Amino acid sequence: MNTTRSITNNSRFQVSEFILMGFPGIHEWQHWLCLPLALLYLLALGANLLILITIQHEPTLHQPMYHFLGILAVVDIGLATTIMPKILAILWFNSKAISLPECFAQIYAIHTFMAMESGIFFCMAVDRYVAICCPLQYTSIVTEPFVIKVTLSIILRNGLLSMPLPVLAAQRHYCSRNEIDHCLCSNLGVTSLACDDITINRFYQLALAWVILGSDMGLVFASYALIIHSVLKLSSTEAISKALNTCSSHLILILFFYTALIVVSVIHLAEIKVPFIPVLLNVLHSVIPPALNPMVYALRTQELRVGFQRVLSLGKSVARK
Repeated sequence: MNTTRSITNNSRFQVSEFILMGFPGIHEWQHWLCLPLALLYLLALGANLLILITIQHEPTLHQPMYHFLGILAVVDIGLATTIMPKILAILWFNSKAISLPECFAQIYAIHTFMAMESGIFFCMAVDRYVAICCPLQYTSIVTEPFVIKVTLSIILRNGLLSMPLPVLAAQRHYCSRNEIDHCLCSNLGVTSLACDDITINRFYQLALAWVILGSDMGLVFASYALIIHSVLKLSSTEAISKALNTCSSHLILILFFYTALIVVSVIHLAEIKVPFIPVLLNVLHSVIPPALNPMVYALRTQELRVGFQRVLSLGKSVARK
């Protein structure tokens, strides 16, 4: 009788906050990770802000390709800022508590920004496809209104399709455990603490991954297959080299983004017995691409390098005055 009453009381109890425990298995020395993670975060912020300032300052960069790069920089800043301040607060100040609304908001932001990054990569692949395969029609197809329309459609798609994730998570009942063995609010990590059935949460997470990330990845690689097929038909070796060079930086970032995403997904599905590895990879996948994207473009794109030099030299001349 008392056992039944205890179970009933527990089922009626609703936790008021979650506790983010940090990196599982290394809680005693996880604070040593704060310095490299903080440096990665600062690098991501600084490099992407530099890209935005450079594109805004240089008239020669007011082209659709660089507009998409600027949008990608905004998304990268948003993605890194969604998770890194809380992670650094956990590592530095042991601030592990997070309210339920804040946790659900972080779930939404992470999935929205991740899907936005995938969508922007698809737009950039389309831009390169039109530039290389239909060069005469490029200026009439990829215009400023085109960039605005596809960007708004991606924001609308990801914002609406990601909304059910936190809504479904908020509908679950959290009656006993509130410790998340992670340093951010992942959808499945949070809902696994629920006392009721989470089948619909798991199903929607899987469906969302296939609909957004799966379709984007398929279309991106299809675009590049068509680009490579078109480039190989060129008779001049110099023309082939120039065509491939225009999309090489983008291809490097795409391969890194989707390869890392697949690796993280496979590790989660495999249920590896060392939980530290998937958690670390999950965090790094959210902060390394924002730090890596500007550097790859700066190294591979001459116009952007020249723009960086002009902006930085302008900053030095202003500082001297």
